[in-house]
This record gives sequence, structure tokens and C-alpha cells, in this order.
Amino acid sequence: MHAPEKSPTRVAVYCGSSNGNDPAFLADAKALGTAIAVAGMGLVYGGASIGLMGAVADAALAGGAEVIGVLPEILSGSEIAHTGLTRLEAVGTMHERKARMAKLADAFLVLPGGYGTLDEFMEIITWAQLRLHAKPCVLINTAGYWDGLLKFLDRAVEEGFLKEKNRDLLKVAESPAEAVMMVTA
Repeated sequence: MHAPEKSPTRVAVYCGSSNGNDPAFLADAKALGTAIAVAGMGLVYGGASIGLMGAVADAALAGGAEVIGVLPEILSGSEIAHTGLTRLEAVGTMHERKARMAKLADAFLVLPGGYGTLDEFMEIITWAQLRLHAKPCVLINTAGYWDGLLKFLDRAVEEGFLKEKNRDLLKVAESPAEAVMMVTA
């Protein structure tokens, strides 16, 4: 197991490729990108120019942060690739994307999203449970978006499918600023 020895220099952000219906989602994506830049950290994310993904990247770039996108080749031809990044890496598969993002990042932050966001988040928290990494994992619960998932995880503990110590690997922040504080403290 490898523990970070200093404050994160890069954070991976998992989030939706759409804006969602609540304006708070987009506002928090922009606020997170700004907070990452203000903290002097870099951003690693999925490489898209659209949705919350594009908003967090644009805000981080506007704040002067290094922004690295990791995009699977299957998506690179769909005109969603962000062309203004510090670096855009193309990888062969979604599995390679997740592994590359995990390697580049010192912490993981999660904004609202759908299946892809959940997939990336669940894999990285599972890796923490297996002690494959000791990097902070923080869910940003914008407008209570993740309340149902958090309730489910508590139920998994109650029913004996998830150990309390592993449930505690997941930290929850109510705002982007709080999430950035949690990984820089």
C-alpha cells in the first residue's frame, strides 16, 4: 500500500458528461475547478469538453491549473474531446482510462453523474478497500444528489456486506471547497 507523503498535487474528478437538471450541479463543477486551481493542484479527469466534465476543466484552466484529460479512443472521434487542455491522453479502453487516472492522481473527488461516474468511483473506492491505494476518496453531495447511495452504503454495513472501516474510506463533502480542504489537510 502506498500512502501519499504530502498534500495532493493532482486530483482526479469523476463526474457527468451532462449538466444535469439542477443548476447547482453545474455551479459546483465550476466551483470545484476553481478551488482546485486556487489550491495549486492539478486536475485529472475524463477529457471531455461537455457537461460537468467540461465545466470543471474549464474552471481549473481559467484558474491556471494543469489539466490532464484521459479519453478512451472509442470517444475521441465523437467530437467531445477537450482541445484546450494542458495534455490530453488517448488510451485504448475504459479500463486503461481508469488505471491511468488512478496513477496520475493523488486524491479522488466525485461530483454528480450517471453510470460512468458510479463505475469509476466504485472501482477506486474498492481499490482503497483492497489497500491498493491509500488516497483520499471524497464524494461531493451537491444538493443531496448522493443521499440515496449513502443510504444504500449504510444499509450494506447494517446487513453485513460492508465493514464499517471500509465504509469510512469514503468521505462526504457538502461543497467543492470542503472537498478540496479534505484532501489538502
